[in-house]
Amino acid sequence: MEGFILLTRIVTTALLSGFTAGILAAVLQFFLVQPLLLHAELFESGNLTHFGSTTLGTAAHTTWSVVDPMREALSVVFTALTYTGYSFMLVAGLALAVSRGHHVTLRNGIIWGMAGFVTVQLAPAMGLPPELPGAGTADVTTRQVWWFATVAATGWGLWLIAFSQSSFSWVFGVTALAIPHIIGAPEPDILTGPVPPEIAAHFASRSLGTGLAAWAILGASCSYFWNKGA
Repeated sequence: MEGFILLTRIVTTALLSGFTAGILAAVLQFFLVQPLLLHAELFESGNLTHFGSTTLGTAAHTTWSVVDPMREALSVVFTALTYTGYSFMLVAGLALAVSRGHHVTLRNGIIWGMAGFVTVQLAPAMGLPPELPGAGTADVTTRQVWWFATVAATGWGLWLIAFSQSSFSWVFGVTALAIPHIIGAPEPDILTGPVPPEIAAHFASRSLGTGLAAWAILGASCSYFWNKGA
């Protein structure tokens, strides 16, 4: 019976937290990331050309005219589902920590969210940053393998550093964090793309900033709903 109650608490906490964070993440992406994405698509299609043909501010204003409501609705659904999946992983980790005698508070919930951000977005982005349409990339299978390996190594490394009492385990944790970046992410053979680098840099920074905010909200939501008993 206790196992069923715990499972119910995990599922309801994950669903409520993931949906909350996903909707808020979708709103942030719509206003901060989507204009840059639409702007890049104009370069990819040839409607705009490189080398100072327009300014970022002008493009951000112009691209709102090509917003597709169906596309945006599907984007909201996809984002909500993605963060719900992240939420299940985060709540499972919280439940495991609770079983070891740790307490869930708003503060450490946000810390858990920050750890999730580092694991899933920041660490992989050090080798494979968020990319706009048309950017030169390496083989997709190779990139996927490196991404999953980096996420696994980062998550394991952070867990060892956070919960292990052994200095030897801390060394293992730091090593796990470093190995993917020592090996290095796969790189494209040719660096080419129609989008100005200024827009690409802006897109990468806003994507990571939005992810940071969303993961903080996710961690806070998980702690809130967990303590409420969901």
